[in-house]
Amino acid sequence: MIITLKEGASVEAVKRGLTGLGLWVASTEHSEDGVVHIVVGKGSTRVAASELRGIEGILRVSMPAEVHPKMDAQGPKVMVGDRAIGGGTPVLVSGPCAVESEEQIARIAAALARQGTTFLRGGAFKPRTSPYAFQGHGVTALAWLRSAADANNLKVVTEVLSEPDVSLVAEHADVLQIGSRNMQNYALLKTVGKAKRPVLLKRSMAATVEEWLLAGEYLLTHGASGVVLCERGIRGFDDTTRNLLDLGAVALLAHVHKLPVIVDPSHGTGRRDLVLPLAKAALAAGAAGVMIETHDRAAEAASDGAQALKPEELAELRPWLEGGIR
Repeated sequence: MIITLKEGASVEAVKRGLTGLGLWVASTEHSEDGVVHIVVGKGSTRVAASELRGIEGILRVSMPAEVHPKMDAQGPKVMVGDRAIGGGTPVLVSGPCAVESEEQIARIAAALARQGTTFLRGGAFKPRTSPYAFQGHGVTALAWLRSAADANNLKVVTEVLSEPDVSLVAEHADVLQIGSRNMQNYALLKTVGKAKRPVLLKRSMAATVEEWLLAGEYLLTHGASGVVLCERGIRGFDDTTRNLLDLGAVALLAHVHKLPVIVDPSHGTGRRDLVLPLAKAALAAGAAGVMIETHDRAAEAASDGAQALKPEELAELRPWLEGGIR
């Protein structure tokens, strides 16, 4: 944002006015004809141009062009069939890291439905850091996941890893998930967008908020019916937790950008004992819901058992999800 001052205006007085509104002054520039311009930096509070013009000494306010207009215009609610993410009661997305067997996902889905889960998550295709780790049961697991969800009146959220799999996953899932590793896989984003389904877009482990929003813009530009952002932690320098859960970004996106954000404290911390406290903090920050890894037999889990909660432990979140605490 560039603010042009009137001739003879007090630069310091205008700066104080801007600071009072929560704006950071990046630089002050003097043009050859003597006109003074103040450049407002990133990290500033969002303020309407009309409010800025009320500061004594300001002649003109030049706003930057929108770089992600479709995301800016989407609004705080995304519909998934007859159910909404955002704009009301927070949703609970839960399930195991991986769909391990037909019996396993059916058993866990029934337990989760009793705890208020709306969306069943589980990996059919698993992106693993090691090529020797369990990669998921693929197509077979998609059918198991769909069957378990239908039996318990749940919606399905599952990850799509590659362009050839998009149509197949879209046949079984209500929401297509883009994982952290693929947030900037633009070819995949374009193909997923063309499926015209709601998308859960996980933040890359090193992505800025702007990069995250632009990834969402790719999805909407190519036809996605809606984008729900998912904060799952970014890579930090401290290995006490698995990742660094950025709740500041959640508040920014929910309250300033007015977009639906789901928070995944399971991957955000990698610690079972921190999942519920940070789930509550996420909801207090404005999250449209939380995504929590759950497994009734964590010791036997094929992946991420150390961070999974038991289904009955989700009962602690009920007051937060039902609107009693916010």
